[in-house]
Amino acid sequence: MKKPMKILILTNYANGLWLFRKELLLAFMEEGHTVYVSLPPDENVDRLRTLQCDGSSVQIIETPFERRGNNPVKDLRLFWTYLRLLGKCKPDAVLTYTIKPNLYGGLACRLRRVPYLCNVTGLGTAIEGGGMLSQILLWFYQISMKKAKRVFFQNAKNRDFMRQRKIAVHNSRLLPGSGVNLEEHKFAKYPPETEGIIFLAVIRIMKDKGIDEYLEAVRAMTRRQGETKVLFWLVGEYEEESRAQYEPLIQSLVERGMLRYFGHIDNVGEVMAQSHVIVHPSYHEGLSNVLLEAAACGRPVLASRISGCVETFCEGESGFGFDSRSADALVRAMEKMLALSYEERARMGSAARAWVEKHFDRKIVLQAYREELAGIGI
Repeated sequence: MKKPMKILILTNYANGLWLFRKELLLAFMEEGHTVYVSLPPDENVDRLRTLQCDGSSVQIIETPFERRGNNPVKDLRLFWTYLRLLGKCKPDAVLTYTIKPNLYGGLACRLRRVPYLCNVTGLGTAIEGGGMLSQILLWFYQISMKKAKRVFFQNAKNRDFMRQRKIAVHNSRLLPGSGVNLEEHKFAKYPPETEGIIFLAVIRIMKDKGIDEYLEAVRAMTRRQGETKVLFWLVGEYEEESRAQYEPLIQSLVERGMLRYFGHIDNVGEVMAQSHVIVHPSYHEGLSNVLLEAAACGRPVLASRISGCVETFCEGESGFGFDSRSADALVRAMEKMLALSYEERARMGSAARAWVEKHFDRKIVLQAYREELAGIGI
């Protein structure tokens, strides 16, 4: 890039930025750029403040908004907040992530004539479900992304879906998701199975992540325990709007000895390393970071046969796919994995690591952003 820039990042969740994009923030600072981050305040914001390079640090701008709400008054307030923020910071480029920053931040950038790059991390239930809300959101995407310098998509199906609706027709580009930091997520030797085979799901506790199917599979597999002992682990935090529905179900399985529930933890990699198979029954994904990290760890996977998941593994070589929204399909996939030998499962884990090393190194994502920002011509 020709000279140091002021880069503003708009996102909806501090922990997501920390887990999947901190390398990008550090790379910008190493190149002499000033990095501002606008996001809602939560307990993870202080992590981002620790990112420093040559005496400079990330400048946090706490911007309250509801990640999942659809209150038009509050959303309009967010749009005006972004407009004022652009006027105050005067960034040379803006990066947006997730739905509301993409929509309201993108439109604000378009009106302020500030170069911006959008990242569509997934379409979400509102769009994929169809109906009036879907049509409104697609119309909004057309307007907000029309002047984006680049719109990144994390899988080809999402990109093609949007192109067919005249969104990001000429300014889109595919990324390998958020990539995976292969130095931070190291290969872990496949563990012994003397105490049983551990199936681990790392998901937010919500319907669209397949929690219903996973819990039903736990019940079904526990009822039909064979010669091989099978254990089930779950990592993930509750979404408050559905906590009352799922917390009693999970607690019941825990009390009956059918499930080990960790809640939200920061050492997911350590738990993955103790597990034998990672299960991901999601209904829709941009590109699953859980599956990338599982593969980097060297674990075979069972994943929904949907875009955003199937790209992360080789069918029959590093994992098995199954029909989403089907507990029966998940159970069959578990039984298929159990039918393999210890050595075959271990080989699948090694193949998984090789796959992500070749296709999903996070350095690929960093280079894509460097290229696009260089093309802005500041």
